[in-house]
Amino acid sequence: MLTAEQLKQVVHQDGVTKTDSALLCVAAGGGSGVSTAAVRKLAIGAGVKNAKNPKKINFSAHLSSAEDKVFSTPTGWELTDVGRAHVASIAARILSVTPAAKEAKALRDLLPTLKSTDARDFLTEAIVCAESSLFRAAVVLSWVGAVKLLHDEAVAKHLAAVNAAATKRKPKDWKTAKDADGLGRLTESEFLQIAHDVGMIDKNVKQELEACLKLRNSCGHPNSFKLGSNKVAAHLDTLALNVYAVFS
Repeated sequence: MLTAEQLKQVVHQDGVTKTDSALLCVAAGGGSGVSTAAVRKLAIGAGVKNAKNPKKINFSAHLSSAEDKVFSTPTGWELTDVGRAHVASIAARILSVTPAAKEAKALRDLLPTLKSTDARDFLTEAIVCAESSLFRAAVVLSWVGAVKLLHDEAVAKHLAAVNAAATKRKPKDWKTAKDADGLGRLTESEFLQIAHDVGMIDKNVKQELEACLKLRNSCGHPNSFKLGSNKVAAHLDTLALNVYAVFS
């Protein structure tokens, strides 16, 4: 229901009570089957003041007092429908104004300009993810949509040159591409280099897109990499200005 990154943003708002913090931690733990120990651990990780001290914050007592919002089960605490709505209302006050959400709002203005249905669908999902602070998904989906636009541009205006450059790079392996699916046989790194070689993008754009690809790879594989709203906003901004607005 809430990611650890979202929890950090939300619990430090003015007006969030200790009980609210406990409920938010249950939400960050998945909303059901969340032990009191897990609630405390999440609170500590989010930087909740005095979370380490049971004498300062008795999470079990705070949750027990919120009878309409959460209840105890043999496996842990579980939010009621009222509790879920309460958590969502608290989170909405700040999540809708994160840098990533603001950039997502700007991207919505570009959606009607996209001729490619696939690219539009990918970008729409990326926008929803950014607005919901699902940061890894926002990075990956926005990149996939951008690559779709670049592939379409290559097919429409540069296909012969791209095939020639690909043949030069992979003389034994390259089979002439006739459409975007054929270009998918290139790694995305190879494709960016070839897009530069044939004049689709200049050196500076290639370097920025390579950085976006590196971030996409970090987000698209199981690892301990962490990223926040500002990083995602910068990624979306780069793709918006250099791909979505240019090759729509």
